[in-house]
Amino acid sequence: MEIVRELREIPNLALALGFFDGVHLGHQAVIGCAVKAAQYTGCGSAVVTFKEHPYCYFKGESPKYILTLEDKYKYLEKLGIDYVIELDFAKICHMTPIEYLENVLVKYFSPKAISTGFNHHFGVDKSGNVLFLSECQDKFHYYYIATPPESIFGDIISSTVIRKYIKNGVVDMAGSMLGRKFAVSGNVIKGRQVGRTIGYPTANIIYPFDIVEPPHGVYDVDVELDDGSMYRGLADFGVAPTVKNDGYQTLETYLLNFDGDLYDRDIKVHFNRMIRPEIKFNSFDELKTQIEFDIQSMY
Repeated sequence: MEIVRELREIPNLALALGFFDGVHLGHQAVIGCAVKAAQYTGCGSAVVTFKEHPYCYFKGESPKYILTLEDKYKYLEKLGIDYVIELDFAKICHMTPIEYLENVLVKYFSPKAISTGFNHHFGVDKSGNVLFLSECQDKFHYYYIATPPESIFGDIISSTVIRKYIKNGVVDMAGSMLGRKFAVSGNVIKGRQVGRTIGYPTANIIYPFDIVEPPHGVYDVDVELDDGSMYRGLADFGVAPTVKNDGYQTLETYLLNFDGDLYDRDIKVHFNRMIRPEIKFNSFDELKTQIEFDIQSMY
């Protein structure tokens, strides 16, 4: 998959339009339509997106994402996309829908097909929509696909809803909407090494600052090591009030049935479910007893 950051002519593409934060099941449906259209017509497929969320431009601050940009592109590649067209939102946000369609999408990519979600909007004041794209099919010789909403248990899947579930600690529901477990990655750093003194050494990573945060608490997780191996784990996300008092947030994970050194290695923590909120204990003995209960609750 090629990432294109400067506009150039790549004709005859099937395009999927959207920001695609999370690459959730709804996004996968949109992207899947573009990939299938490309296979059917014998052309290439592309996602047309932005490096940063439009929110950054309008609000002057970054939102909390579900995925890092690196992970988002990895998932797009797994879906069979040939190109990611990474546009500069500041350069196109003042375009009318017809200017954007004609002077960007048609001019550079001569699309054979365009797919979007059912509620896609674009152009100045979000005045472009699915009806506009549908009406322009014949004029610009592309086939348009608006995918219907995907839902789980009556909830329409969206990045906004997934963020809400993560913020509320319902990480298992967020995972159902993503089509995979919510996960964060990081490089293992040295902590205070208190865990090893009570029999539960942890692999500590700094929680990514731009990723949406679950509540401080203890989580049932799976841990993926940089060699591809997987381990069940018990993770604490928060400030570890029993162990330290510096207020810094870390994700500290005890790997079950693992014996080895993980310092300076990259790990990925996949959240299964929240077990309990983070608590300050009166002693390390109380903490150790609670950890034993937490592990038992995983089975």
